[in-house]
Amino acid sequence: MSNIRNAFSSGKAFIPFITCGDPDLETTYEVVLEAVRSGADLIELGIPFSDPTAEGPVIQGANLRALEGGVTTDKVFDLVRRIRETVTVPLVFMTYANVVFSYDAEKFIRTCKEIGIDGLIIPDIPFEEKEEFTPYCEKYDVDLISMIAPTSEDRIAMIAGEAKGFIYVVSSMGVTGTRSSFSGDLSKITSKIREVTDVPCAIGFGISDPEQAKKMASISDGAIVGSAIIKILAAHGKDSPRYVGEFVKSMKAAVREA
Repeated sequence: MSNIRNAFSSGKAFIPFITCGDPDLETTYEVVLEAVRSGADLIELGIPFSDPTAEGPVIQGANLRALEGGVTTDKVFDLVRRIRETVTVPLVFMTYANVVFSYDAEKFIRTCKEIGIDGLIIPDIPFEEKEEFTPYCEKYDVDLISMIAPTSEDRIAMIAGEAKGFIYVVSSMGVTGTRSSFSGDLSKITSKIREVTDVPCAIGFGISDPEQAKKMASISDGAIVGSAIIKILAAHGKDSPRYVGEFVKSMKAAVREA
């Protein structure tokens, strides 16, 4: 069984997204540890990229700050090795195809396995092109996470039927960023997913407060939050860990009630 399933084994999961190296790698390390202590069930780690097409201005800014600070893929790998000395919850990378290709796809995914990364999210790779990565992910037992968007209605069964780890349900069209409203078809999407697979599904993109997290978790298996956390990091910098911890506690309590 995929280690990622453990994130959903005791109820609804809360999944924070953190851009590695914003404002620096030491702060990322402390934020991850504090998030786990505060109840995070799975951590999504972003590897910085210069052109993160799925991201809104908040996470784009985090990527640029990290890159300007000298963060590289190898430095992120070293960070994960350090995190894995104490953290046992599932970890997944979120990055872009060019990052993986430029590193060498097999080497990248083999290293993921070696350092304890359980899954990989590559938002700019369509389902139909995932075969460029699937053989390596299967060889090294790293789950390639599928994404399903509101426009995927005709393809939900196909995508969900081959899903590994968990399914990332995109709450609404466009890029990441906090939102006040979401697609009205999300419950229909999660129902269709459950008709074809028992792989857990979590909703992300735009969730920013406990009320939204509870609502999204009530129709899925968990909530993913990124931009709201990156805003805390942008506001508090190296003092962020305790503020992120407080936020994670409130969000975890909300999804637990769903």
